[in-house]
Amino acid sequence: MKCGKPLRHEEQEYCYDCMHMKHQYTRGYGLWLHRDPVSISIYQFKYHNQRRYGICYAEELVFCFGRTIRRWKPDLIIPIPLHRKRRKKRGYNQAEIISRRMGEMLGIPVDSQCLIRRICTAPQKMLGHQERRKNLRRAFAVRKSFFPVKTVLLIDDIYTTGSTMDAAAQVLKEKGVEKVYFLTISIGQGY
Repeated sequence: MKCGKPLRHEEQEYCYDCMHMKHQYTRGYGLWLHRDPVSISIYQFKYHNQRRYGICYAEELVFCFGRTIRRWKPDLIIPIPLHRKRRKKRGYNQAEIISRRMGEMLGIPVDSQCLIRRICTAPQKMLGHQERRKNLRRAFAVRKSFFPVKTVLLIDDIYTTGSTMDAAAQVLKEKGVEKVYFLTISIGQGY
């Protein structure tokens, strides 16, 4: 009911993470579970310059969640930013590629400049739940030029515990955004 993770039992409404913490975002979904072959595909997309995968991911996100996105009525799509050092090393932000294509398909503006990652954090994949939250504390900021809108759709590649989405949603809400939704390519399992 919150993050969209699949659950083991039909009577459950929330995954373990959502039952035990208050998220800053409104709601979100992941397209696929983060397991092979999806995890291999995302790895190729992020670390082996397979930028074309982002177009396919975006089109599939719109195909599967287009109605939901329209119901959410986002004023703006914002990709989760990379720190400038990581972006320079990789050459691109994978979330931005997805966001741009989704914005074109849906006619929703994309702003890849308003949200910045001001701290070069450790990669989240090796960290536990509490370490992830601590790693992202004060990692994001919103530029002074940002004009708050009512509803934002955040885009990223992987959702595990929600720490990244929470950190980004929190700074956006502090600047006046009312609702923050998210979509990702893949999502962890909610058991």
